[in-house]
Amino acid sequence: MTAEPAALAADPWTRPEWDRAALLTIDTQVDFVEGGASPIPGTAAVLPAVAALLEAFRAARRPIVHVIRLYRGDDVDLPRRTLLAAGAPVVRPGSPGSQLAPPLQPPGAPPLDADKLLAGEFQALGPGEWAMWKPRWGAFHRTELDGFLRGLDVSTVVVAGCNFPNCPRAAVLGASERDFRVVVASDAISGVDGRHLEEAGRLGAVHATAAGIVAAVG
Repeated sequence: MTAEPAALAADPWTRPEWDRAALLTIDTQVDFVEGGASPIPGTAAVLPAVAALLEAFRAARRPIVHVIRLYRGDDVDLPRRTLLAAGAPVVRPGSPGSQLAPPLQPPGAPPLDADKLLAGEFQALGPGEWAMWKPRWGAFHRTELDGFLRGLDVSTVVVAGCNFPNCPRAAVLGASERDFRVVVASDAISGVDGRHLEEAGRLGAVHATAAGIVAAVG
């Protein structure tokens, strides 16, 4: 179910290029962790692995983008409009629940700036580390992430975070169809199972444990 760096990929077109890799954390916000307004089971359990990835990418001075959700007005995906219209307090702009889970916040980082993020800006949180807003499941849908990563000479994206069946899956698909090399952090995403990893593999994504990725990046 997991792979270590030596066995990550045989195909030269999908093999991760670690010196050109960026880490994407998906929806790792307070409201989606157990105890939050809309908890996703298993998210608290993967936070240590996500934090280990963040530490490794920071140490290697590789780019990190925290991809987040914020719900404003009626710009909400259809399956959640009823929930939000009923007043559910889920990742409301500026709310404590919309912030990154504390174990993942960069040292000395400012709070997320909802106005900047909703305007499509990448908010700097630390050296080589940013937050960005996505309006739907996919990190690349209606965002500038593709161009932003290419401007940093990124060829490989490592996907970690919250609830694989929804937003991480969409990030894997979006990255693959834009010809990024994709690594799924198999023990650093809530809701992932063996079938998900197999399906991602059919898109050219490889998978590895957080420990394996940390070793490769280091």
